[in-house]
Amino acid sequence: FPANQMATEQRMLKSWVPYAEDCPFPIQNLPFGVFSTEGKEPRCGSAIGEYVIDLSKLESVLPEETKGVFNSGELNGFMSMGNKIWSKTRLALQTFFSKANESAPLAAKDKQTQYLIKMIDVTMHVPARIGDYTDFYSSRNHAENVGIMFRGKENALKPNWLHLPVGYHGRASSIVISGTDIRRPRGQILQDNKMPPAFKRSERMDFELEMAFFVGPGNKLGDPISIEEAHDNIFGLVLMNDWSARDIQKWEYVPLGPFLAKNLGTTISPWIVTMDALNPFRTPNEPQEPTPLPYLQDPKLSAYDIKLQVGITGSDSKQESIVSNSNAKYLYWSFTQQLAHHSISGCNMRPGDLLGSGTISGKQADEFGSMLELSW
Repeated sequence: FPANQMATEQRMLKSWVPYAEDCPFPIQNLPFGVFSTEGKEPRCGSAIGEYVIDLSKLESVLPEETKGVFNSGELNGFMSMGNKIWSKTRLALQTFFSKANESAPLAAKDKQTQYLIKMIDVTMHVPARIGDYTDFYSSRNHAENVGIMFRGKENALKPNWLHLPVGYHGRASSIVISGTDIRRPRGQILQDNKMPPAFKRSERMDFELEMAFFVGPGNKLGDPISIEEAHDNIFGLVLMNDWSARDIQKWEYVPLGPFLAKNLGTTISPWIVTMDALNPFRTPNEPQEPTPLPYLQDPKLSAYDIKLQVGITGSDSKQESIVSNSNAKYLYWSFTQQLAHHSISGCNMRPGDLLGSGTISGKQADEFGSMLELSW
């Protein structure tokens, strides 16, 4: 994994913007998102330290190709430009904010207020116009756990699971960012097999610990994205919680899968971390046996060593309880395989489409990514 060789050089990079050692937004990150300030329209930004970077105010240091694209309240235009422009833009930001550039005129203290805004003074928004949303089922540990619950150990995985990334189409309109309230849904719930279903509020609301990626340039209808091209069509990753009403789901999911149990809301983090920023965290993917069909064989196959944690704070609690410690590397099917499979039929993927990984669970009980498993 040659990308890991960049890790040392990246760690050495320092910024003239001060921030703590454990800050989630160092110069090595520089994620992308959409924000607004009081009285002004949403626009595109990045983040460093405790500040949001107003990219619309830094056009003079960014690639000429991006001129005007960051004035928008969505990142779709930038996503459509492709990997070379994304990397070029990130490098331009790293160069501008690097310690070696602190004497630049635009880095002077009296100029910084033009483009650096304290995070506490901004409102974050869904970072893209999400035209379509698909959720996969790519963690073998999770799929086996659920399969054992409902079908027994001998039939834990359906025959197709080890041959393709299983997925279903979700509801894009109810995707919201972290901090947005999700209302507990009502629906049909079967409480007694001998009685008709009751219409009532769900009593078994669950989280699903996932990651998701935004699609870049995409493809034309009928022209699939190859596994090699998939790498350049993934803009970046967000955290995702695909809320699930398990009691509603149990009654409705046969034969076509979940519907109302899932469309009530899906939460994502507001900042999209680029694949360039995540390159140093690439790690070998889980062994895939049997060998996937040729269109899913990725010569650069890898997972990402990203630690994931879930904490729950009860309505009467002041402190959260950590219930899960998982990792993105526990995915069996990679992000590139998910994208290549989604488009192999000729389905046209568009900039801003969102693809979720499915619940990510490890082998140990404290690594399970849902209450369905944790309470098993």
